[in-house]
Amino acid sequence: MKTKTTTSILLSLLLTMLPLSIFGQTGPITPSNQANQNTQRTQKPMDDITKWTNKTIMWIGPHQDDEGGSLGTLALLKANGNKIIMLWYTTGNKGSRDSSMTSEKLAQIRKAESENACKEMGITPANDTFIWLGYPDGMLEYVPALELTEKVCRIIRQYHPDAVFSMDPGTTYTRWHKTDHRASAFITVDAARAAAYFLYFPSQYTHEGLQPYTVRDFLFYSTVEPNYKVDVTSVSDKKIRSRAWYVSQFGEGNMKYVGPEPDQTSLNIKLKTNAENTAKGEKVYENFRRLTGSMSF
Repeated sequence: MKTKTTTSILLSLLLTMLPLSIFGQTGPITPSNQANQNTQRTQKPMDDITKWTNKTIMWIGPHQDDEGGSLGTLALLKANGNKIIMLWYTTGNKGSRDSSMTSEKLAQIRKAESENACKEMGITPANDTFIWLGYPDGMLEYVPALELTEKVCRIIRQYHPDAVFSMDPGTTYTRWHKTDHRASAFITVDAARAAAYFLYFPSQYTHEGLQPYTVRDFLFYSTVEPNYKVDVTSVSDKKIRSRAWYVSQFGEGNMKYVGPEPDQTSLNIKLKTNAENTAKGEKVYENFRRLTGSMSF
């Protein structure tokens, strides 16, 4: 018994003396912290994206309203002369509790709502690029991942975005989202990774002439790990007006559609509150988890 105890103590001492190259400073190397180290190696200094000019910015999301949390930032980028591309995976044709609503009608309503919301921020189909992939709402996870990844990979290779805005897939863990959000997050980063290598979907290279392209800046919205914020106070009134267009999604309009015009009484109250808050020096921010490095590893 004494011998076993002595051996156990010696083994413990030996483990504590192993070099940091094996265990690192914060414990043994596991898949999680190894992935984190990889992320840190690829991360580059974060510049101020509101100073960007002449770049191509691609926003990708599942539904018509998910852009709302990024529209302030996108509006600032658009005002600086950057090119904006908006891509929606689904038609949003299920998200209503109104028993008199139909999927066909809701798809049309939500498309118009998104266009109006974006227009408030200076982003329009006439002057920017709007892409509607047209999949049914709530069913994105049941579409073959290969099909979705190939489509988005092609679009990335076509437009060469300097930055991609996407739902947050998480860092060293799987970020929980409801169904379409979850699928959108993972398909987008998978497509961006594939876009960098010509052996992924090689016919895009050999038959369509699309060159491999590496995205090097990601801004993940709907995140619980924000590390980057954008001051959108200067366009906060526009953001409030923009959000008001989602009549079928927020407030009583989701229970019984009363659109298409926003509720002016509610809108004016929110604008008044915002004016009072900003007059006191309060700021309005949009928060992201930003990765300034290639996902191609």
